[in-house]
Amino acid sequence: MTEAHTHGADDVCGAGLRHGVEDLCPAGTDLYERALREGSVRRADADAAPCLVDHGLLHPAVEDPGRLEPVAPAVALHRLLRTSGARIADERRREERLAETFEPLMRIDGRRTGPADTATISVLNGFGRINSAIAEVMCTAAREVLAIQPRRRNPESLDLSLDALKQDQALLDRGGRIRTLYPHALRHQPAVLSRYEQLRGDAEARTLDEVTDRLIVIDRTVAFIPASADRTLALEVRHPALITHFVTVFDRLWHLATPMYPDSVQQPSLNGVTPRQRAIAGLLVEGHTDAVIADRLGMNIRTARVHIAKLAATLGSESRAQLGYLIGQSGILDPPG
Repeated sequence: MTEAHTHGADDVCGAGLRHGVEDLCPAGTDLYERALREGSVRRADADAAPCLVDHGLLHPAVEDPGRLEPVAPAVALHRLLRTSGARIADERRREERLAETFEPLMRIDGRRTGPADTATISVLNGFGRINSAIAEVMCTAAREVLAIQPRRRNPESLDLSLDALKQDQALLDRGGRIRTLYPHALRHQPAVLSRYEQLRGDAEARTLDEVTDRLIVIDRTVAFIPASADRTLALEVRHPALITHFVTVFDRLWHLATPMYPDSVQQPSLNGVTPRQRAIAGLLVEGHTDAVIADRLGMNIRTARVHIAKLAATLGSESRAQLGYLIGQSGILDPPG
């Protein structure tokens, strides 16, 4: 059944535009209104709006075939609605037949067929459901886990549960590897270092001034990302294009990051300004508040203000406005070389 049959006559009116009865052209609307007011119009007048005849809104007068009389709007509407209702009923019967046809087919083991597009992104609700989904995928993981772990409000609350450690160790025992990115603020947190010291195998951690939001990619086939600010909602992503994008972003951040484990690399200072202070300086020049700077760099606001004060003392600044000027003059934000 064509679209024209489904939605009514597919007419060409006026400027050659095709439309259904629910979208009368201006010429058709004007002529129908005139026919209703005057009782009839000349047949020749309908040449510019053949849709009115085709849709049954005008019909030849019995007494004068050269004139067209209008069908009352209430009558036309009732007829069109009845036709629409019949079409809807047909569609519902078609849905029932489709369900009857495919119901036994869906019971067939489809492990050899391609993945269903509808399952490429799933919403996970609640920490329990999220953790269970991750654990389920980890049970069969064999290659690698890529993770970005931003700061939590309490760094000591980093997940060191026995189950999580067992999952990671099982992956390493199967010959897989784990690579994790943290913000610099967690670089010296005992909880972070302790996690890696308990693992045996190819596990690495690096840090950056700023990291993206939480991300876990397992075997380059499944990714988990937060879907709400409080992390009670998450998305389980299996779309190949999205997975490739996540892995590409991770790899680029990884190459920019500073090794933390197993071999920690000391971040170089420049003219008495530490890398952390350089990162803060860049955000200060951009005009960010202390709170935003702390959040972007994964530290609490008190620590951020301590670093800002040290940076001001190093550059000899006596005010916030002067600090921005001195940062620009100092060259600490200039690219190396």
